[in-house]
Amino acid sequence: MEFKVVISDPSTGMAYQKVVSGANANRLIGKKIGDVINGTLVELPPDYELKITGGSDKDGFPMRKDLPGNVRRRLLLAGGVGYNPNERGLRRKKMVRGNVISRDIVQINLKVEKAGKIPLAEFFKE
Repeated sequence: MEFKVVISDPSTGMAYQKVVSGANANRLIGKKIGDVINGTLVELPPDYELKITGGSDKDGFPMRKDLPGNVRRRLLLAGGVGYNPNERGLRRKKMVRGNVISRDIVQINLKVEKAGKIPLAEFFKE
């Protein structure tokens, strides 16, 4: 079990990618969009706090905050995550995933809520 985790840092505008597997990946299962997690779950120092902002499943369908559970559904969307209409009033049925992280999720998007003493760029040097 592994997740691709994309960590966005709003203070610098940079995003960093990391693969989380093993016990830390299992502890992410069951978390919802909007939950704040500790940095140790993604192998960062414990003084980091990260907020789950979304993700996508193995087939590329995005997670929506307003769809409860970990189900995949076809919803009539007028905009927002999963559909961006070209003109006002346009609606379309699109497949989206629920707001709970399950084994079918491949990518998880996180945002730094509380930064630690060491900047993120130090951990993701190449």
